[in-house]
Amino acid sequence: MDLYIANGANDAGKSHVINGLIHYNRRHVASDLNGNYREVQLYLKDADNRVYGGLLGEICWNWLEIKILFVDESVRKSGYGTKLLQEAEKLAKENKCEFIKLDTLSFQALDFYKRHGFEVFGTIENAARHTHYYLKKDL
Repeated sequence: MDLYIANGANDAGKSHVINGLIHYNRRHVASDLNGNYREVQLYLKDADNRVYGGLLGEICWNWLEIKILFVDESVRKSGYGTKLLQEAEKLAKENKCEFIKLDTLSFQALDFYKRHGFEVFGTIENAARHTHYYLKKDL
């Protein structure tokens, strides 16, 4: 068999890779954790349904991973980031998560996450000429 590497968008290929990994992982993850997966999408909206930010992530097995947390500059420092984190933590606990993990760059929200109980467990220097922090909070 002669295989080659193809670069480019391919929905069928993407599905094959994701489903292959899911199938493999299910054979190795504790049975009580299998099936504990869902996307998390929380949005800050006004009465007119305009979005002012949100939190995107996923619950996977026994953790919640926050991929993106963003609040528009016009409403920052008003407590909405905290409210988003609190709602995410509530969802994590409801789904029997044992910890939350996320990452941030040095010019983003490191101190904000630390104030909310997250601890740095790793860093990468010179990520976009900044420090990339990996954080975790045990629940």
